[in-house]
Amino acid sequence: MTGPGDAAPPPLDRELHHPTRLALAAYLSACGEAEFAVLRDYCQVSDSTLSKTLSALEKTGYVSVRKGYLGKRPRTWASLTLTGRRALTRHLAALEEIAAAARRAAGACAGDPSAPGC
Repeated sequence: MTGPGDAAPPPLDRELHHPTRLALAAYLSACGEAEFAVLRDYCQVSDSTLSKTLSALEKTGYVSVRKGYLGKRPRTWASLTLTGRRALTRHLAALEEIAAAARRAAGACAGDPSAPGC
């Protein structure tokens, strides 16, 4: 995909590369805060998987978790931190660059299938 003189693609964020983590971060980027059950249903994962995912992202500083009560029922809310928003922006930009490089390579090969790398 890269030729001589081409810059290396920007690095993907290892903490956001997993589909569930990426979906969670993307969802949280669109809202201030979301309740655990809403996130679980959106990501279509088990309580245990979401709990582990939130813990991992909280450990990296990408997500903030708040616990409290709604009436007498315990609830957990999560929000994306500024660090998490920046990491998501960089990760999405890296994905965009990888896709753009692939489109450029495909376009070059379509014009000349015998070109190096095609």
